[in-house]
Amino acid sequence: MGNRIVKWLVLFCTILLLSACGTASQEKVLKKVNGKWGETNGYELNATMEIKSGGEPRNYNVTVWHTKPDFYRVEVMESGKDVSQMIVRNADGVFVVTPTLNKMYKFQSDWPKKNSQAYLIGALAEDLAEDKNLVMKEEEKAYIFEAATRNSYKNSMPHQVITVDKKTLLPTSVVIMNDVKEEQIRITFKKIKLGVQHAAKEYAVEQFTDKDNTKGEQATPAEKDGNEDKEDKEPVGAEVEYQEFQTSYPVLNWAQLANEKVVQESGMERVILTFEGEKAFTVMQQPVTKENSMLPVSSPGDPVDLGFTIGAITDTSVSWEKDGVEFFVASSKLTREEMIEVATSMTIGSMK
Repeated sequence: MGNRIVKWLVLFCTILLLSACGTASQEKVLKKVNGKWGETNGYELNATMEIKSGGEPRNYNVTVWHTKPDFYRVEVMESGKDVSQMIVRNADGVFVVTPTLNKMYKFQSDWPKKNSQAYLIGALAEDLAEDKNLVMKEEEKAYIFEAATRNSYKNSMPHQVITVDKKTLLPTSVVIMNDVKEEQIRITFKKIKLGVQHAAKEYAVEQFTDKDNTKGEQATPAEKDGNEDKEDKEPVGAEVEYQEFQTSYPVLNWAQLANEKVVQESGMERVILTFEGEKAFTVMQQPVTKENSMLPVSSPGDPVDLGFTIGAITDTSVSWEKDGVEFFVASSKLTREEMIEVATSMTIGSMK
């Protein structure tokens, strides 16, 4: 009997020891990973991003520069299309640049602190550090972390799986999933170079501006559409690309369409969708305008990465441009996360 008790005690202690080692191993790996990603003075990376939500999958190439403390330059280009967007943070503020439309919006924002994206490895490090329920699995060549998302789509896509190479301790992929753990976004890191710092002049947006045109700033589409009582005017120096477009609708089980109105103005069609109820909101959409010169345009709120494009968000509105169409969602009853959910669910078709 005595020998049996001793054996059970030995087995119990062994289990406790192995369990303790496993916990220490996760903490040790996490400390190394966070230190390497978060403490670097700067980095460059190239990645691909596949978005599977909202209809046909879309693929993007992403290039990121970051120099501590607060300089960022992120370029996102859709594969197979000459369409790109850039978000730049420098000493003058945060800018969203769309070269194909000659558009540049300026924000007084603390981006990317509130609206980060998974291709920013510093943000990933913070995700890992903040998640109290973080789970790590170890494979032959990789560490797999299952963590909660903390970005702009955390309500509709709350889960992410981050794969880290054992040898380099750098991320190789991030898979972002919805509430039933279906894959929605996949980011694959092709190249990450730590310790790279760029001079401040390389983050300057003057290289994108029309230096021959130094007149004042214009109103943003969000500001223009946000006040229906005022007479709509075309922006000075803007070329309106009049064209027919197909109406998009939000695909949401909590949105009920109350009214749809089409307004014709100078040959351009604007569609206004009104949704009623406890979560009432309005969606406006019209063909995009292309500016003749690229001047910084002051925009309220913060830049927000919607996955397929970079838009602008405030507490009562979100605006963006996609496939030649300007969109604007306004509501005093939706949270920012719910407005983002509306934006990311917009699909060409009809309300069922």
